[in-house]
Amino acid sequence: MSFTFLNQLPSPDEIKKEYPLSEALTSLKRARDTEIGNVIKGTDKRFLVIIGPCSADNEDSVCDYVSRLTAIQEDVKEKLILIPRIYTNKPRTTGEGYKGIASQPDPEKAPDMVEGLIAMRKMHIRAISESGLTCADEMLYPENWGYVEDLLSYVAIGARSVEDQQHRLTVSGFDVASGMKNPTSGDFSVMLNSVYAAQHPHHFVYRGYEVETTGNSLTHVVLRGAVSKHGNTVQNYHYEDLIRLCEMYAKMDLVNPAAIIDANHSNSGKKFREQIRIVKEVMHNRRLSNDIRDIVKGVMVESYIEEGCQSVHEHVYGKSITDPCLGWEDSKKLIYDIADMCR
Repeated sequence: MSFTFLNQLPSPDEIKKEYPLSEALTSLKRARDTEIGNVIKGTDKRFLVIIGPCSADNEDSVCDYVSRLTAIQEDVKEKLILIPRIYTNKPRTTGEGYKGIASQPDPEKAPDMVEGLIAMRKMHIRAISESGLTCADEMLYPENWGYVEDLLSYVAIGARSVEDQQHRLTVSGFDVASGMKNPTSGDFSVMLNSVYAAQHPHHFVYRGYEVETTGNSLTHVVLRGAVSKHGNTVQNYHYEDLIRLCEMYAKMDLVNPAAIIDANHSNSGKKFREQIRIVKEVMHNRRLSNDIRDIVKGVMVESYIEEGCQSVHEHVYGKSITDPCLGWEDSKKLIYDIADMCR
């Protein structure tokens, strides 16, 4: 084989024992999990705003960003639940480029998986401790779930992972809200089949064990736009797309129908300022249709302290080194605008 085995990674239990979550923060997470789950179930009418950097590349600036959300959450708590994005794994279409802090704790140095797992956990714990907000992350690698399962209140499955059997089955064992993105092709059926799989029990192999799961009733869809066979971006946040989604949901044996609209990626063509307009259109469509209002439970926004993006070597504090993000002032205003548009 062409594999070179470099290190035996510590187990999730070993990492969690070395970097534990306190009882107080565990209780905080439990309460947040319940609130977010109730939004997905429809028993809490508040709106979810999943917002933060494209990738969590630097602990200080990411935790600074997350803590800035605390005062805003207090202001909008009657209408919105803010879920900070701390995405510690970055999917790469070609496999090239920065793959996230879980792989490269220092973007300018070689990968170090052991230090990456530690950095990932330390960042999430610090963010919860300083902000009082539990966060979202993307499960790019199912085997890493155990290292953060006690920290996250929301899990996203990306467009390239949503068709993968191991991702679907692993989500069926979660007890937190989990969003399945449409694949890059945009196929709604693939996305809804993924939700169906994750909502039902399974028997499979996970991290060397034979396991059974009960199904995750909080699994739902995330619309992030698509790419056509000609390489053009195709949006799926418009009124007609959302009505079509409602109709397709109604034909399947699924509980808690819910959708989150990702305002960036192929929906914006990665034109980060377009996220403002897209979110406002989604909120407008919720007012036009009761069906859309009932199914669209939140939005995703890529946002950081400084707008745009930079190369790894520029070192601008709080500026994305992956996809371009909305800046802080625009993001802050957008959150308040979303609250004003909720009813």
